[in-house]
Amino acid sequence: VDSYDVTVEEDLGEIQLIKIEKRKYWYQDDWYLKHITVKTPVGDYLEFPCYRWITDEKEVVLRDGRAKLPRDDKTQILKQHRRKELESRQKMYRWKEWHPGFPLSIDAHSHSELPRDIQFDNEKGIDFILNYTKAMENLYVNRFMHMFQSSWSDFADFERIFVRISNTISEYVMQHWKEDFMFGYQFLNGCNPVLIRRCTEIPKKLPVTMDMVECSLERNLTLEEEVKQGNIFIVDYELLDGVDANKTDPCTIQYLAAPICLLYKNLEKKIVPIAIQLGQKPGPDNPIFLPSDATYDWLLAKIWVRSSDFHMHQTVTHLLRTHLVSEVFSIAVFRQLPAVHPLFKLLVPHMRFTIAINTKAREQLICECGLFDKANATGGGGHVQMVQKAMKDLTYSSLCFPEEMKAKGMDSKEDIPYYYYRDDGIKVWEAIKSFTEDVIHIYYESDEVVCEDVELQAFVKDIYVYGMRGVKASGFPKMIRTRETLAEYLTVIIFTTSAQHAAVNFGQYDWCSWIPNAPPTMRCPPPTEKGTVTIEQIVESLPDRGRSCWHLGAVWALSQFQDKELFLGMYPDEHFVEKPVKEAMAKFRKNLDEIVSTITERNKNKKLPYYYLSPDRIPNSVAV
Repeated sequence: VDSYDVTVEEDLGEIQLIKIEKRKYWYQDDWYLKHITVKTPVGDYLEFPCYRWITDEKEVVLRDGRAKLPRDDKTQILKQHRRKELESRQKMYRWKEWHPGFPLSIDAHSHSELPRDIQFDNEKGIDFILNYTKAMENLYVNRFMHMFQSSWSDFADFERIFVRISNTISEYVMQHWKEDFMFGYQFLNGCNPVLIRRCTEIPKKLPVTMDMVECSLERNLTLEEEVKQGNIFIVDYELLDGVDANKTDPCTIQYLAAPICLLYKNLEKKIVPIAIQLGQKPGPDNPIFLPSDATYDWLLAKIWVRSSDFHMHQTVTHLLRTHLVSEVFSIAVFRQLPAVHPLFKLLVPHMRFTIAINTKAREQLICECGLFDKANATGGGGHVQMVQKAMKDLTYSSLCFPEEMKAKGMDSKEDIPYYYYRDDGIKVWEAIKSFTEDVIHIYYESDEVVCEDVELQAFVKDIYVYGMRGVKASGFPKMIRTRETLAEYLTVIIFTTSAQHAAVNFGQYDWCSWIPNAPPTMRCPPPTEKGTVTIEQIVESLPDRGRSCWHLGAVWALSQFQDKELFLGMYPDEHFVEKPVKEAMAKFRKNLDEIVSTITERNKNKKLPYYYLSPDRIPNSVAV
């Protein structure tokens, strides 16, 4: 890092813009410019933030750091600069359809084709093939990585690739994964805590009777009464029905199921499973499995649910609802908001590396014959079908955290006390919302100013038209008319790119490294009758040695923070220069620090601490 002093003898008058270019060198020598500070003859200091790469091709024209709305620019030179910047950005950041029905993504085939400013500093660092292989070496499992089709001999045999780190969640999972309490707990605080909802009536497709579940109910009430009292919960994997299983390896037939799982809040207010049906259509060959069944019948039914949950988590919760949605936000920011716009300054830290990581994933991970095909039953095209089906549930209100909790009937802390994902999520949501309100009030003195901001409206429209494909039912706004709605909209963007991604990404090693608890594929079809399941059959169904290793490498690599990670509230790049915004940032950090303390206190002495939504563990953006 170098600083350079340049002295100018004559008085330049009032400085509107600074132009900077780099002389062409005999080899490519790009320069990353952070900012320029100008000291005027009267002793004032002017900040010109840049935070961009200066390359041989073109000059960069900078404005001073004070944020301005379009209405604030009075001179022709500033209006023109603003327009030109957006014109050139729109040429560089183009929308493209990756698969029919998907949110649109960036028009680039590979990481190296991306604009220099949004590339990773070190492309090697995000090479998935390299990272997964390295992870398998670090975990000492690479000796098994080519052993496809070779089954493990029993559950204990999985320990040969399991790194036992004592007092960790992953070890606790290995020790307790068969227990109903552990199975139920993961719907609340595992790495996919978003599917459980309160059951308001038992669906017709799940013909469960009082006789079946009577021994699981603890309140001397009928099943109907338990439903009325709000003690019954449901997780339905209907989306997986009809999705094609992975056929890329002719030597291994792989299977998917679309289970329905009924859960019960017992007298300790813990959530436990009481009935599992492994297919969507009831019938004699689709029995309802119960805790009172033979041990291995019930265990295999739960394993099938865990495997289905893994698929929903990877493809819908994680890929679609954090990665792809965040990329939409990122592209729209670069296309429609110039660097001088306060909302560009506010949002750009939350867009860091997102387009780059997604482009790399399309290059190596989720492409045809990509790494995802190696170990996942939804590889080979199933994951594409899942995203297409899940688009109908991708609504604006489902990204508004408190609203989504209410819609699922999961908002009452008194009623469902051990739902830490909800508790911490609400706190972080409120801290972000308070911060966005503070920033909005600095730059938008009234709702009218919001309506008149043509750049903001173009940004919102881009997200609706290209991201959400203009689907009215998505509920995404086409325009924003009030400061209140704008605060919520910006909170959705910042929360999704930071907190929501952290909640569903960084727990993957904790919860999915013990393979029987999150099988990425199943090698036998779901059982169609009771009383026949053996331990051998279960082990034959679970992933073989080769697939287990690739899965382990993946969940390890995905759960790591970046080097020099920037966490929520850390804004080392000074895009903003005004004092009121600096004060709003300081207040935001103070609120986040208080949330960290509360979470740390709650987690003390817990065998299963919940820390994924602790702000000191929430990266600013989707970058892994």
